[in-house]
Amino acid sequence: MARRKSIKKVAKDFRSDADAVKAFVAEAQVSLTAPHVTWAYEYAIIRLYRDFEDLILSALKGAINNDTSMLSQTVNIDFPNSLSDAVCEYIITGSGYFDFKGRDGLIKTLKKYVPANHYIVKVVKKPKYKDALERLSALRNFAAHDSEVSRTKAKRAVRQNRIGTAGAWLKSQDRLGHIAGRLKELAQEIEDNAPY
Repeated sequence: MARRKSIKKVAKDFRSDADAVKAFVAEAQVSLTAPHVTWAYEYAIIRLYRDFEDLILSALKGAINNDTSMLSQTVNIDFPNSLSDAVCEYIITGSGYFDFKGRDGLIKTLKKYVPANHYIVKVVKKPKYKDALERLSALRNFAAHDSEVSRTKAKRAVRQNRIGTAGAWLKSQDRLGHIAGRLKELAQEIEDNAPY
């Protein structure tokens, strides 16, 4: 029998990763010039997004690995009691990579693999995480692409008519810290609800 994947551990690891991102920008503020600090915040939102993506992918792999009956129910195909980590990842990503588009896209992706009443879906759907998830995706895309489409979506996510850069917006009023804090709360709830 394959070992159970610890969702509790990946949630705890994400919280440490989020703290490391916050520590990185704190150090940048001390040692870099203002334009470089803005770049550091842009890197930080991309890194935070990557770490969050890894949390969700790992939690999904763990949920599937720990109880394949949920996946069988969702996709209407019988699976063996246990699957390897690699097989779980292939089921989720195919030959591509894990990605989601905002909070609603994340919920839709989760529901492809676990039932709507699964604790991961319930946690992600909580209204208190909506802004952080929307801003995480929109600001990451704006930092990574700097296109008019990404700028428009970022303005919508932050509810402002103008936005210079993702980094400039994030470094003001500890906005990155607020997003990271909410995501850490979400990870804590996943950990609290995870059986392993």
